[in-house]
Amino acid sequence: MVLDTQSVRAAAGVPKATTGRDAAKKVPGRKRGMAVDVLGLVIAVVVAAASIHDNAIGNALLDRVAAATAPGSVRTALVDQGFKNAVVAHGATHGINVKIVERNAAEAGFVPQPKRWVVEQTYGTMSLHRRLVRDYEHDPASSESRVYWAMTDVMTRRLTSPSTPAWRDT
Repeated sequence: MVLDTQSVRAAAGVPKATTGRDAAKKVPGRKRGMAVDVLGLVIAVVVAAASIHDNAIGNALLDRVAAATAPGSVRTALVDQGFKNAVVAHGATHGINVKIVERNAAEAGFVPQPKRWVVEQTYGTMSLHRRLVRDYEHDPASSESRVYWAMTDVMTRRLTSPSTPAWRDT
């Protein structure tokens, strides 16, 4: 399993009470946290204000994964350096070994990390759904349901032939 967060700008009609500003990325809006399996299929989603730290979102994701899966079925979770030791300790309470994947300091810019690229690919696939490019929903729970809806579309396309036309191909 791989955990990661993504900051998304909020639309003009989204209430200020449910949004924040990601200081690191300078993005006003919300932060999506996703837990995906090795195939890039979504296990759990958490949507919160962008000002919430990755540790809080990581802890919430681990709680949801532990509740949604059979005990012992998820043994390892890979996270980036944005998550700290609090997530590692919280994962241990659920019996999940959380490993922080360190990036090479000599490489500049975005470089996909081994095994962690799966979650980045899932975020890229999700961005093909126009409703997920920006957060338009008033309620964060509704925003979470949009991610599950888009993932259902992705899974359906994988099960059917690749010749199924996408919305932009029509």
